[in-house]
Amino acid sequence: MSPSTGERREAAPTRGEQMLALRKKRMAATHPFLRGGFRPFFFGAAAWAIIAIGLWLCELAGEIALPTGFEAVAWHRHEMLFGFVGAAVTGFLLTAIPNWTGRLPIAGRPLLSLFGLWAAARLAVLFSATIGLWPAAIVDVGLFMSLAVLAGREVIASKNRNMPVVGLVLLFGIADAADYGEAAGVISGGLGWRGAIALLIIMISMIGGRIIPSFTRNWLVKRGTARGLPTQPERLDLLVIAATALALLFWLVFPDDRLTGLMLILAALAQLLRLSRWGGHRALRDPLVLILHLGYSWVPIGLLLLGLSVAGIDIPRSAGIHALTAGAMTTMILAVMTRASLGHTGRDLRASPLTIASYGCVTIGALVRVVASLGVGPYALMLDVAGAIWGGALLLFVIVYWPILTKPRLGETA
Repeated sequence: MSPSTGERREAAPTRGEQMLALRKKRMAATHPFLRGGFRPFFFGAAAWAIIAIGLWLCELAGEIALPTGFEAVAWHRHEMLFGFVGAAVTGFLLTAIPNWTGRLPIAGRPLLSLFGLWAAARLAVLFSATIGLWPAAIVDVGLFMSLAVLAGREVIASKNRNMPVVGLVLLFGIADAADYGEAAGVISGGLGWRGAIALLIIMISMIGGRIIPSFTRNWLVKRGTARGLPTQPERLDLLVIAATALALLFWLVFPDDRLTGLMLILAALAQLLRLSRWGGHRALRDPLVLILHLGYSWVPIGLLLLGLSVAGIDIPRSAGIHALTAGAMTTMILAVMTRASLGHTGRDLRASPLTIASYGCVTIGALVRVVASLGVGPYALMLDVAGAIWGGALLLFVIVYWPILTKPRLGETA
């Protein structure tokens, strides 16, 4: 029987509205540690970086033999890229998506499941000599595929423009699978880890190009500066990203070709020009802004060192690779983790003395590691020093931000 005229029937909630209501309920009921992706994954990234670098230094010293199916150097490389950096990327993406889409963050049991999958993957990779590589691969690669599906669903539902970032996460998962393929002897050539580095530098170029000029501009405006403010990405920025992506693609396909070296050098110069337009020297008094510029500066440095090496100059390729990883990736990760942890918990965007100390440690640690690759000083000792200082930067993050990550947002109930 149809309703009479003037009678109103309340419309049934859509599936999207039901999901939002469910997420609100989870947000209110769950522990603060699971109220945002940045909380467990930023902590996990830092904690695992400390453990993994410690295990690696002990392996190098001959004190232990890692129970992994990966060759020792390959395990170190894999866990730095797909374990440490992978967790940071996951935390960033799960935190950025609500800002991009206006939807509530993933929280509670679904977030715990993702974090549990990441943690299980770390143990599976470490003990893969016992359980086998393929079980570890299923868990590890499954995390990034799940993340890509979740992120894609959110972006598509909101008709957001950030689908390319989701695509990069999907490709990152494929690179992870390729790294397992090489460990199993199925493929060769380092496509997995080189592909991961290439994708992460492209992510830094894309996302850094948004947040660095934006945060710098905001800081300068607050100080009353009105002239020469950094702008959001323009045509030049898109050309630089494209040139960098093309150079890194050549590095994947033709890693020993001198043309690849030249393209990497040109990409480095383009990135340096781009960075110079963001006015980092004008934000020296704000460590939270300055560290973003310092982190991004490792991108042109790393591309230049790598390009010179590929072009035939007597520079070890590990110098460029560590400038991009220990330098660019780790510094940018630390910069974003500290800023996001403060901002998303309602705290003032002000770096504490220990936070500033962590910035100093990660910068010095990366410098020492790159210098060691260049043959300066006793190599083994330099690696130990670099690893200890670099790991110390992440340890300071854990010490300072663990209480912040496990407590409610200021003004929010437990």
